[in-house]
Parts: sequence; C-alpha cells; structure tokens
Amino acid sequence: MAPFPIPVSVLTGFLGAGKTTLLNRLLKDPALSDTAVIINEYGDVAIDHLLVEQVSDGIIQLSDGCLCCTVRGELVDTLADLVDRLQTGRIAKLSRIVIETTGLADPAPVLQSIMAHPALVQALRLDGVITLVDAVNGEATLDSHIEAVKQVAVADRLVLTKTDMEPDPNALEALKSRLSQLNPGANVIGADEANAVSLLDCGLYNPATKSADVRRWLGEAADHDHDHDHAHDGHDHGSHGHDHPHDSRIQTHSLVHDGPVPFSAIGMFLDLLRSTQGDRLLRMKGVIELADDPSRPLVIHGVQKTLHPPARLPQWPDAQRGTRLVLITLDMPPDYVQRLFAALTNQPAVDTPDRAALLDNPLAIAGR
Repeated sequence: MAPFPIPVSVLTGFLGAGKTTLLNRLLKDPALSDTAVIINEYGDVAIDHLLVEQVSDGIIQLSDGCLCCTVRGELVDTLADLVDRLQTGRIAKLSRIVIETTGLADPAPVLQSIMAHPALVQALRLDGVITLVDAVNGEATLDSHIEAVKQVAVADRLVLTKTDMEPDPNALEALKSRLSQLNPGANVIGADEANAVSLLDCGLYNPATKSADVRRWLGEAADHDHDHDHAHDGHDHGSHGHDHPHDSRIQTHSLVHDGPVPFSAIGMFLDLLRSTQGDRLLRMKGVIELADDPSRPLVIHGVQKTLHPPARLPQWPDAQRGTRLVLITLDMPPDYVQRLFAALTNQPAVDTPDRAALLDNPLAIAGR
C-alpha cells in the first residue's frame, strides 16, 4: 500500500486539446503503474485497447493493473470509494490518481473536491494540474472561453499539442507568449516531450522523500522581490494585433516578506482574503516562515474559499527563508492583495490602511 497521502494529478484542457491521447501514452509508462484514472465523461474515453474487465460499476481494470473509474455521480464519491477500496484491501496498491476533466470544466471545483472534503484531505494530496493547449485553436479558444483561460491560469504544467499542425511559427510564438503572460510560473512542454517524469510530481511536499522544491513549486514568479500582476492592462499579449478580454481578468501576484511572521497574522490574511474575495481566488500556494518555529516552514495550498490543511515541513528545502506566496486571481481589485498583505505584515505600501483600521473594518480594503 502506498503511504498516505496519495498524490492526485489533474489533467485538463479544452475540447479537442488531446487529453485522452496523452493519457493513453502516459498509462504505458511504468511510472504510472498502480494508478487509478478518473474520467468524468465515459463516452469520450478512448482506452479500449487497455481494457481487461469490468470490476464493478464504474470501475474498469486495465491491462497494466491500473484502474479506470468513470464518474457517474459526484467526484468526491468516486475518490472516497477508491480510498475505501484501498483501506479495505479490495485494491492491493494505489500509488497515484489521475483525474481527466471534461473539456468545458472549470478546474476550481475539481481542485476543491480534492482539497476540501474532510474524509479525503488526510488520504489525498493535490500533486499538480496539467493543462493541454491546442496550438492550432488555442488562441481562438482562449479568446472565446473563460474556462480555457482558467485552465491555463491554474496549471503547474502546460502541454502544447498539435504544434506540427500549426504552419505559422509566428502564431506559435504568440501563443507561447500569451501562455507565459497568463501563467508565468508554469513549465511549458511540447507534447512530444511530455512524459511521466516531466509532468508528475509537481507538488511541494512529497511524503516519500520528505523534501520540497519550493522554487519549482511556486514557479518563477516567486523569485521576484515584488508582486507582479500579469495580463491586466488590456494590451495585446501576442503579435496578431487584438486585445484579449479574458486575459485581462486574470492576475498573478507574487508576495514576498523577509523574516518570520506570527501565525495569527497569516491566519488573518487568509481569513480576510477568503471571506472577502474567495470566489475570485483561482489558486494560492506558498511557504511561510513562522515566528513560533522558524526552522520548520509552513506550506499552504488553496483554491477559492478552500484551504487545504496547512502542513509543516521538517526543515527548509533551500537557503531562502521568509514568506513566499503566489496567488492567481480572477476579476479581483488590482491592488487588493498587495494592500492586504502589506497591512498584515506591517510593510509600507501606497495607500495602505494601518493595521488597526483594517481590523476594525476589513471590508473597507476590498472596496465594499
């Protein structure tokens, strides 16, 4: 039996991006042995050559020992059933779960299902979000569908598919530039290079090794000394001469504070952020140096109003300490995050209310 928590990878991308094709290839990799695959639209599954037998309703045994689960009810129920099967011995081993979403899925509810259910948070951990982007239709899809923009914004890995079908190298570079604007911290990988090594183990905390690669997990944005808002000025981010209205709604914030902070200050920051702007918070992840025990960093991971139970690492994974948070937001007031963070960490910021005023009226900073 694999030790809890079991890593969960979410495979998403808009209709026709090639999710099932990539999944077929990944399932042949020995690194994905003893993996359960959850697909929430069985009619779209093209893994017939891997099927062996129907174990039970919605559970299919694959030829390599993996399981394929077809979601006919709530995702939480399927995840809970897999955990129960493992705990009761009906599954001999379960090393990983991969969830393939529908092409039209907003990824936030899927991530919340993994992180929020009280019976699952101890058994599962979100390892990473892998988003596929169609090189031929990607620009048009991002222009037309906010779901596609969200899928890109929350990703840890971006896989660019069908690059051989896009004859215009300038268009391909424009798409890559746009993806970088939407999600500067995600690794962009060509579909021909995508494999289990490059796509899996995105998460901060690996119980098997008791280690963390903070910079990789937080992305390049966290290496900056100041916060950066990406794609919020309404200007063209490609080379084809028109604005991207959906892109202007997405912002990436990198918050850095040197030195330890009280747990109460971080707790208040998270509570106020979730209560006043939770629906606009697509994803949040970070590592924090706490005043009560600076030697053991606290790691946090959240989606909208859902915060996964914080975990303490046994030691710092690198020489850099302090607090580093990366937030991806949708339609949030441009300076709200920075002003709130500055107020609660006693940092100077333009037009930031003092801490006492914030505590008296926390909604004032949100412009409400």
